[in-house]
Amino acid sequence: MMTLPQRPVSRRLVLAGLAMVAPSLLTARPAAAAASTLGFGELYGKVTPLGLQFSDKTKALDGKSVSMRGFMAPPLKAEAAFFVLTEIPMSLCPFCSSDADWPDNIVVVYLSARQTFTQANQTIEVTGRLETGSWTDPETGFVSLLRLRDAHYAPV
Repeated sequence: MMTLPQRPVSRRLVLAGLAMVAPSLLTARPAAAAASTLGFGELYGKVTPLGLQFSDKTKALDGKSVSMRGFMAPPLKAEAAFFVLTEIPMSLCPFCSSDADWPDNIVVVYLSARQTFTQANQTIEVTGRLETGSWTDPETGFVSLLRLRDAHYAPV
């Protein structure tokens, strides 16, 4: 068996190799976690004497980025940082007095940045962090069971 003589690796060769690889290391970014799609029909499981119960999918996605399609209910005021996403177009804001009366086809959306509101009949796709459980907005007093936080939306 014939062996080739070993040559010492020069510093110049190492630096040249790094120069070829380094740009890809500097520009490589970890892939952002894709949002899971969640439909209105998937939000709740069975209805019990205690009221609506979240589906297993909704429970599993709590705290994660989700994407939902629906319609923007007319906001209460133009400068609001939130709106209600509905399954069907609505002409009135669907907030309720308590979570016991909470409809099963709406989600409150809290925007990460100000956006221009759309027409109530325009389908939009909203992406944000899903938050479940009864919560009362300290500013408005509105009660919600489901929210999308740090959200943004676009027409579909």
